Amino acid sequence: MLLAIDIGNTHTVAGLFQDNTLLYHWRISSHLARTEDEIGPVLSFLFERQGFQIAQINGVCISSVVPDLTPIYVLLSKRYFNFQPMIVHSKLNLGMEIKYNQPKNVGADRLCNAVAGINKYGKPLVIIDFGTATTFDCIDGQGDYLGGLICPGIDTSIKSLHLKAAKLPLVELYFPKNLIGRSTEESIQSGILIGTVVMIEGLVTKLKEELGETTKIIATGGLSKKIAKRTACIDYVDPHLSLEGIALIFYMNGGTE
Repeated sequence: MLLAIDIGNTHTVAGLFQDNTLLYHWRISSHLARTEDEIGPVLSFLFERQGFQIAQINGVCISSVVPDLTPIYVLLSKRYFNFQPMIVHSKLNLGMEIKYNQPKNVGADRLCNAVAGINKYGKPLVIIDFGTATTFDCIDGQGDYLGGLICPGIDTSIKSLHLKAAKLPLVELYFPKNLIGRSTEESIQSGILIGTVVMIEGLVTKLKEELGETTKIIATGGLSKKIAKRTACIDYVDPHLSLEGIALIFYMNGGTE
């Protein structure tokens, strides 16, 4: 089995694949102070709870946007799984041309989303990833990665308001009943959550003007389902797209289970 590890700024997601099929996945915090000897037993326990064993893993591939955590997971792979992991980066065979000015600066998670998105949904397409940042990744009709947009994430925006404004509370991620908030909490929820929906709809309209009206819009990430329920501009919701991209890149670059 392949262990795919997606290291994000807030959470790290580990997924087990067998023959390109995601069998199970787990989400843990991306805590910078953790060592490989702390993470290893946690993953081992989570595997065993679902009936899997470490000995069944015979390949590891890592996508990371947290440079300080990457070497920790490399050591984890070597010590607990006895494998030198494959690290996702722009110079691997990705099956697409990267037209970013500096391809090495494209986040590994964005590359994984693009590879999986093209494989599953064709082209052209836009992938909106609702994570610590809300990112838009754009693939044209030739299957080339063009670049995209990076916006503050929903949770990031809420926490930033709370930290920077003394009288603004930390609110829960619920859509208010009305656009016009009748309390501070509702006003923040409306501004950020409904504001995100309106932003997405406006940007999708503009992006389709550049990419074409047949462009498919894919939502992924932790808040994708919550947002997709509020707008008709999203064609598909695929929460595990990044994990699937990691697996595809692993196999495309000679990795075997």
